[in-house]
Amino acid sequence: MSRTPDSSTFGPLLETRVDDAWVDYNGHMNDAEYARVFSLAVEALMERIGLDVAGRAAHGYTLYTLETHLCYRQEAHRGEALAVELTLLDADAKRLHVFFTLRNADGDPLATSEQMLMGIDVASGRPGPFPEPVAAVIETLPSAGDEWPSAAGRRIGIVRR
Repeated sequence: MSRTPDSSTFGPLLETRVDDAWVDYNGHMNDAEYARVFSLAVEALMERIGLDVAGRAAHGYTLYTLETHLCYRQEAHRGEALAVELTLLDADAKRLHVFFTLRNADGDPLATSEQMLMGIDVASGRPGPFPEPVAAVIETLPSAGDEWPSAAGRRIGIVRR
């Protein structure tokens, strides 16, 4: 299996700007809007792997988000350019374990989102293996390999000493 070693050759998965409506009473992007951007990144990923509107119809297949872990690093401000990068942490016949990094125009990380995505056969409403053309594209996604990002795989909790 030959995978791209990192996202530098893949380019950003999604590029957008902080919309005026996304700015909250603190003067920066509201926490829920970070989740919106990562949701848009999942849609962009679906398009990249062949599960756009036409692909979903042709294959009778879609992705569901099973779990997400969002970490906030820095504030994003009104009108600021945003880019989301993708790193594939793991995959099997019907699941993708992905890690998204939201960056500003200077490349600074603003937030990360680790997600487990499940492939769903639309007719049955049940998990099913990726259609072959989709699986072939998944093979080319930028992979972490053995070098996971430091924020990946973290658990949440209060550390007691």
